Amino acid sequence: MNKLILIFSIMFTAFTLTACDIDEGGAEEFGESVDQTAEDIGNGIEDACEDVKEGVNSKDTDC
Repeated sequence: MNKLILIFSIMFTAFTLTACDIDEGGAEEFGESVDQTAEDIGNGIEDACEDVKEGVNSKDTDC
């Protein structure tokens, strides 16, 4: 039983250290792309809302 725990611990440690060495450039760029897309969608929705409010002559044109 102790050998199994030792083997599992070594494998887990090796996997963790390997995962830390993975180049994060691709993941970081993907995350930034997702953030930018979400921001663009939010801005588009806000602009459309303001256009609708202006179209119906609403007193409050902020969304």
